[in-house]
Amino acid sequence: MKRLDWNTLDEAARRDALARPTQARAQELQQGVAQIVAQVRAQGDQALRDLSAKYDRCALDAIEVSEAEFAAAETALAPALKAAIQEAAGRIEIYHRAAAPQPVGVDTAPGVRVERLLRPITRVGLYVPAGSAPLPSTALMLGVPAKIAGCREVVLCSPARADGSCDEAVLYASRVTGVHRVFKLGGAQAIAAMAYGTDSVPRCDKLFGPGNAWVTEAKLQVSGDPEGAAIDMPAGPSEVLVIADADANAAFVAADLLSQAEHGPDSQVILLSPSAALLDRVADEVARQCATLPRSGIAGKALAQSRLIQVDSLAQAVAVSNRYAPEHLILQVAAPRELLDGIESAGSIFLGPWTPESVGDYCSGSNHVLPTYGYARSYSGVSVASYQKQISVQEVSADGLRAIGPCTITLAAAEQLEAHRRAVSMRLEALGVTEAGS
Repeated sequence: MKRLDWNTLDEAARRDALARPTQARAQELQQGVAQIVAQVRAQGDQALRDLSAKYDRCALDAIEVSEAEFAAAETALAPALKAAIQEAAGRIEIYHRAAAPQPVGVDTAPGVRVERLLRPITRVGLYVPAGSAPLPSTALMLGVPAKIAGCREVVLCSPARADGSCDEAVLYASRVTGVHRVFKLGGAQAIAAMAYGTDSVPRCDKLFGPGNAWVTEAKLQVSGDPEGAAIDMPAGPSEVLVIADADANAAFVAADLLSQAEHGPDSQVILLSPSAALLDRVADEVARQCATLPRSGIAGKALAQSRLIQVDSLAQAVAVSNRYAPEHLILQVAAPRELLDGIESAGSIFLGPWTPESVGDYCSGSNHVLPTYGYARSYSGVSVASYQKQISVQEVSADGLRAIGPCTITLAAAEQLEAHRRAVSMRLEALGVTEAGS
């Protein structure tokens, strides 16, 4: 990890210090993804088979997971793992039901009723990565809120292994959450298939889920096409920013940094601290712990583009964090809640020494599908609301129109929209209101 002092850096160096590693490949990504999307649109299922052979090194016969494969997956899983999946799903459901939007009805004036209706998005597509490691937890995070929202059809794509099968835990988690159909597809081709549809894969209205830089770029491209699909957010390679004070447990901090670094070589981790001694201790701990990890090679590549940054205060650390807008923000300080009011942009926040980011990844109940690349400045993590449409309804009585009609007329006239004005003034005249305003 590169060691930096924030207060010795000029503006250009500060930008470099907080730059995401994949941004340098933006043009290459855009072109490569565009070619994949175009191939899927033109060739459908055949493109999916060809691309799966090329990128996942598997020969797909049936693209969709069969009932026999679901049954075999459930049989193959250890009882303890199945119990953990069910336990995590239960807590995720508790939180997401409590946080779900509710219908609203209010009288904004006598005789003027305005309401909000909630309707599920009809067909949604979920993406569960499984490149270097399968992620059944993502199936839970995406499937549970979709079920609560009541989506009519929930489709899930996850990459196949070399033998053409999907990870058993991903399949089991999909069934636990009520996913309707699962397809053995990964990468940008899976996103294209769900966005535009093929003979096998139904076209979806909105796409959800994290992935590598190629998946994220594919989501951005299809969401910008009127014929494509909406997306939850740009959710790509994992990242974490930790703010730690001088008394933080260096071993805990290092473990939290490594838990994100092991996701993939394009992950990024950043530590901010006013304590040079703490930064030294963490650097030593990261090296020691990384050497013992099964995925040390992957974590090492991520660490090569990560940062240890010294700041002059916790307040400055918060300012730097807001500038970075991390997916995960860990506050390893003595009084973490005192910093909360200053946090403007973060996907999810973890407070204190006993709240590792890992619990949020799996089973605390919050959602781990969160905005990356700095999109936490304007996006929120996945929730039940992500799977719903909010429709407003209004009903105005005769007395209500008498009350608010003149206001409407005045504003319509100011905007020189005569038909708007007449739509109200005609009704007021029918009600015997002779002076409706102008």
